[in-house]
Amino acid sequence: MSRRRIRIFKRHRHLKRYRQIISVLTRNGFGLLLDQIGIYGYLRMRRKRPEEESQQTMDNTRLSIGERLRRSCEELGPTFVKIGQILSTRPDVFSPEVTSELEKLQEAVHPFGFTAVEQVIREEFEEDPDTLFESFNREPLAAASLSQVHRATVAGGHEVVVKVQRPGIQEQIEIDLEILEDFVSLLVKHTRYGEFYDFAGMLHELKESLNRELDFRREGENADRFRRNLSKEPKISVPDIRWVYTTTRVLTMSYVDGMRITQTQALKEAGIDCRELGTRLAHNLINQILRDGFFHADPHPGNLAIQSDGTIVYLDLGMTGQLSRIRRRQLSRMFIGIAGQNAHQVVAAISDMGTMKQRTSLSQFEREIELLLERYLSVPISQLDLGELLARIFQLAYAYKVQIPGELTLMAKVMITLQGVLDQLDPELNLMALMKPMASKLIWDVWSFDDIEQTLQRGVHDYGELLRHTPEFLLNLQRKIEDDGYSVQLGIKNIERFQKQLDRITNRLSFSMILLAVCLIIAGLIIGTGFSAGSNPEINTFYVLMLRVGLGVAVIIVLGLLLSMFRSRKP
Repeated sequence: MSRRRIRIFKRHRHLKRYRQIISVLTRNGFGLLLDQIGIYGYLRMRRKRPEEESQQTMDNTRLSIGERLRRSCEELGPTFVKIGQILSTRPDVFSPEVTSELEKLQEAVHPFGFTAVEQVIREEFEEDPDTLFESFNREPLAAASLSQVHRATVAGGHEVVVKVQRPGIQEQIEIDLEILEDFVSLLVKHTRYGEFYDFAGMLHELKESLNRELDFRREGENADRFRRNLSKEPKISVPDIRWVYTTTRVLTMSYVDGMRITQTQALKEAGIDCRELGTRLAHNLINQILRDGFFHADPHPGNLAIQSDGTIVYLDLGMTGQLSRIRRRQLSRMFIGIAGQNAHQVVAAISDMGTMKQRTSLSQFEREIELLLERYLSVPISQLDLGELLARIFQLAYAYKVQIPGELTLMAKVMITLQGVLDQLDPELNLMALMKPMASKLIWDVWSFDDIEQTLQRGVHDYGELLRHTPEFLLNLQRKIEDDGYSVQLGIKNIERFQKQLDRITNRLSFSMILLAVCLIIAGLIIGTGFSAGSNPEINTFYVLMLRVGLGVAVIIVLGLLLSMFRSRKP
């Protein structure tokens, strides 16, 4: 079946939902955009004339875009509520006014009935809730776009919470995503915004995020991974997962009795120091991002419970972010560049992290970043909003056609959310001020002994491969020239001058190769000193002596190279 026929089939199969979505968007003031992308013609629908529009539609057009988007998501149900929440994590694409409105969707979901809860549990375990659990509270503790949570008791009297997926939500999400594919293709085809904002890439990320969150086993695995990472962190934990009572659509974990992190009065009455609590939370989230490369991507107050002894418990681990080791190094470089107001370093790090969609002026981009840093860093550090600064940097990157990976914009959103939590705990707490003392540690982590050793190993391997393949490449090139009868004639004027210049280049290259070899040896001695420290004093003394000799040789070579370069400038 052709692609066009598949689209027509989907269009007719989901026609009712299409009409519902268009009706809601039109009522909330997006009719002009829908007309511009040709959706009415695509579905063979007639758009109402301005005089036919209802008073509600006219009133809604006076609202901000963010408010209209939020209202549309609320009216279209759980799928679009979740989509809106995910879009609120893209401060690089949407303005703060839009993302702040979409954040309000966190509380805008109604619970579903207990009959539906029974149906899901029966389908997953072939047992009723009252049989599977010792007790099961029919009233939900909380409701979200994809699920809701109930308290229960398992064997042994242990209290747990049971997260149950909304019935039919997977099928509804599949339908809505198919419809959104058509919307995105029309946006790209009929507007300049579609390609510029890479809505196709955003939809792909949206699909992946929703698929991960719909599998509750993933959330359980996330919790176990967090528990391992947090094992040495003081007073920070996650709920225990009860795997016997967990499936793709049902997640059971230990019950956590705690206060919301923003209930500052209750925290103070419990004897908890809000400043220390905020500092501990900030340091832990920074470590999650830069040390572990695995972080909680939605640390809003509802997902942070505080126990009576001050322990922070992370809840709802469905949305997480991951950063590779290379990405964490690049991110560290960017943070260090921001702290040092080094626009060139910031742009270099962003260029390494992102993807250039088109040719762009990096020098102009660097100038814009420099002006941005000057403006933000001119205020006292206690007033600097790091999350907002990151969002502005990523917005600039987007404007200069540098596509930032989703996990980095997610990280920026975490910083914005975290600063909001810190403001409520103690207005004097500032994320940049807390992060600055960690800068030296970040540099050390980037250049640890393990990293040096791995870098040297990769370098030796790459040079070895180059040396191994070069003779074969040259031999093949020679044969091809001989077989095809190629001949090259070169005529060079001032051959003696050219030969002298070539000699200078050869000498410098030789010096550089020797210097590289000495540096490799010195690096090996550094690593050896680190490994042998404390094990054998005589071996350690030998390593130190050889290290000094190596450094002396390196200094002599560098001086010789500089002298050679100085002489070569003389006529």
